[in-house]
Amino acid sequence: MTLSEAFLWPGTKVCERLGVDPEGEAGLIRWMVNTLVYLILSLIFVWIFAV
Repeated sequence: MTLSEAFLWPGTKVCERLGVDPEGEAGLIRWMVNTLVYLILSLIFVWIFAV
């Protein structure tokens, strides 16, 4: 597994669960899921360490 595959893993798993191809037109679904996952993780990190 490459580093880019590791970063895209959450969105890829959601696309597989929904039965869509993450490499095709549904790549936007993978992008949205990855954005939400990493946004939430980043906000938790900032909330814990910056407060």
